[in-house]
Amino acid sequence: MVFQKPPDGGWGWVIVVVSFFTQFLCYGSPLAVGVLYLEWLDAFGEGKGKTAWVGSLANGIGLLASPVCSICVSSFGARPVTIFSGFMVAGGLMMSSFAPNIYFLYISYGIVVGLGCGLLYTATVTITCQYFDKRRGLALGLISTGSSVGLFIYAALQKELIDLYGLDGCLLIVGALSLNILACGSLMRPLESSDSPPPEKTCVDKVPDQYFVYHEKEKTVEENISILEKGYADEKCANNMPDYKQDSILNKNVLSSINVTERETYKQKVVERTNFCKQLAKRKWQLYLNYWEETVVLFKNKVFSALFVTILLFDIGGFPPSLLMEDVARSADINEDDYHMPLISIIGIMTAVGKLTLGILADFKWVNTLYLYVTTLLMTGVALFAIPFAKSYLTLAMLSGILGFLTGNWSIFPYVTTKTVGIEKLTHAYGILMFFAGLGNSLGPPIVGWFYDWTQEYDTAFYFSGLCVLLGGFLLLLAALPCWNACTDQSSKLPPNTYSYKVASSA
Repeated sequence: MVFQKPPDGGWGWVIVVVSFFTQFLCYGSPLAVGVLYLEWLDAFGEGKGKTAWVGSLANGIGLLASPVCSICVSSFGARPVTIFSGFMVAGGLMMSSFAPNIYFLYISYGIVVGLGCGLLYTATVTITCQYFDKRRGLALGLISTGSSVGLFIYAALQKELIDLYGLDGCLLIVGALSLNILACGSLMRPLESSDSPPPEKTCVDKVPDQYFVYHEKEKTVEENISILEKGYADEKCANNMPDYKQDSILNKNVLSSINVTERETYKQKVVERTNFCKQLAKRKWQLYLNYWEETVVLFKNKVFSALFVTILLFDIGGFPPSLLMEDVARSADINEDDYHMPLISIIGIMTAVGKLTLGILADFKWVNTLYLYVTTLLMTGVALFAIPFAKSYLTLAMLSGILGFLTGNWSIFPYVTTKTVGIEKLTHAYGILMFFAGLGNSLGPPIVGWFYDWTQEYDTAFYFSGLCVLLGGFLLLLAALPCWNACTDQSSKLPPNTYSYKVASSA
């Protein structure tokens, strides 16, 4: 498929709106799972670390499967993937209402819903990047606020639904709402070239010549005609014979000619089929080799190599507050009468503000998006260190707002990835990075829960979380220092089709 130049508007704004609502509907419940987390603790009586696996899987499994999600979106397009994933999210949420134990939730809510969310996230980000270039930061910021607004609304909505209909009724209603993703997906029109498509090649023509295995010479039309003429000459020589002998020999020659033709045709088809299978197998193998070669080339970029470590450490330390902040307040014996708004809702609304603000900042030429992203990481680490000192609702609410705003750096992460590896390699590189992000999302909350089960307090856990985020931020800052660009200029050039992030240039 040949894409047009990104229009930076037009139908692209429709893509932004439907992508916003897609992330709103699919991520609302998984991000606001902290409300359900308290109910599952009371319903199943399991430990905090064990129960935290449900929410961590829901937010991490889709990111872990990002390479597969990227392949699905590249192969089938954003629209079919979105419609199919809508059924997955809705079905997983409805199945979770019948969960008899925590292990059932690992599959229904953690894996099914999580994988559906991962597919939807990849589809919305990919199609938005295709429709926008100059305004890509703003567009990504707008669509990524959908998940944050969903967190803000679903936190209060799920709490209200639980009071009215119980945990099972809440999950059924939320699952029914997720079916609206199908309508959003139907509007994701792919950006295709307006030129007439090239003529369709046959299956054999699609296999490049360098992958041919056999080169047997096929019979030409002239050779086939000569065979027929030879048979005709034999028949003509037999005309001097008696009629009964002539008829007998003529029939024998015709049958012989037919048998020879059938054998040659069958042999030719067998050779052609064998050649094609060999050629196709070798082409597929070459594609796999190219994929791994491109992956190796990506990791030769020092900024990209630092990014995958940074995103892993950031999600290990930065994701648990959105899942466990309500339980942190309950463990600090804060009076429920002091609650003016759920802490998860505060995180959600401030994350939306952060995503939009940081997305707008990323479009300014004088703002370096990589340095902006590093700044948010360092500030997040400091805020995590401050959580153990918060002993009132007001201080927890302030820290929740700060952490929510800084977590909005997700909106500029695709922007940073694009500037690092180029738009041509975005899907490939982003799938790899999201795999490590999913690994961090899956491990973060259980680790914090295990720290609590071990020490019976959250202080040590959040010290560990803050240390992980700070370490990731300093590592990325070190990789992005301008001195590395000077060293690169003096060394050999990078391989073809690779990109280095020049931090001194405007992003």
